[in-house]
Amino acid sequence: MRVIAPGRLHFGFVNLSLSHSRLYGAVGAAIDGPHTVVEATPAETIDCEDPAVAEYAERSCAALDLPGVKIHVESQLPRHSGLGSGTQLALATLRATAGCYDRSVDVREHAPGLGRGGRSGVGVAAFETGGFILDGGHPTARFTTERPADGTWRVPPVTARHEIPPDWRFLLVIPDAETGRNGAAEDESMRSVVERADPAIADRIAGLVLRRVLPAIVDGRAEAFGDAIAELGRLNGAWYADEQGGVYRPPVGEIVDQLDTAASVYGAGQSSWGPIVYGVTDTQNADLAAEAGRNALDASGYDGQILVVAGHNSGVTVESR
Repeated sequence: MRVIAPGRLHFGFVNLSLSHSRLYGAVGAAIDGPHTVVEATPAETIDCEDPAVAEYAERSCAALDLPGVKIHVESQLPRHSGLGSGTQLALATLRATAGCYDRSVDVREHAPGLGRGGRSGVGVAAFETGGFILDGGHPTARFTTERPADGTWRVPPVTARHEIPPDWRFLLVIPDAETGRNGAAEDESMRSVVERADPAIADRIAGLVLRRVLPAIVDGRAEAFGDAIAELGRLNGAWYADEQGGVYRPPVGEIVDQLDTAASVYGAGQSSWGPIVYGVTDTQNADLAAEAGRNALDASGYDGQILVVAGHNSGVTVESR
């Protein structure tokens, strides 16, 4: 069984303040490249060279009461870069493991047992259906500053999902910079952010999402969407400033500043903890946007990669061999 999972962009959260009844509430979108590709065949034990993937395979087999599986990771998203690599790798392992035994599996149900969907539900939804995604977050009384143990939460429900227009494109600027925060370091940073988060920012974001982000995606207006998503990122950055050294983490701020001057890029920001920078554009301006991305990367003094990708509206691809 071969599973091809899309990456995702994480534009930000709707609320990080304990003063409101729902915590988190993520906004993001699935993208058509790069991908995570996992192959699985039945085995008597867990056979996988990557320790992290081997753990996902072990948990998957335990949850599905299977003897073992051989996992080969053909390709994967850059780790801890802002594309949701951990969730896509975990869910692809689960889906491939179940599939090679001709078993169906509800990835949303099993994601918490793999340690996924603990804050954002965008990665799980991107795996399931793709598209633009807004999730409903967690009850604040359940998700306080301490992250619950794996398997004890539910993945946030999808409250809005829309097709990404076929002529929209996302510019990805991938600097060869330090990876984003993850694991215990991410948990500690999020705890600190949530403890200090200004509820007034959440109120502003709620209005932004309702009056600008959602209408723009429904109407297919790339320029309006890019402008609104960039503002969402800046507001989120105000929450994270003390943890990452500013509204954006270095060198993201320099790259975003450069992209803000490019007419071909309608809005730019940091995906998750970075270092990947996204920009919203369209097919007509894709080449100019790529050039603007290269110029911004060069100006930052970093090497890296430039990609222009479409949105992904269909979730995971499964191939039986």
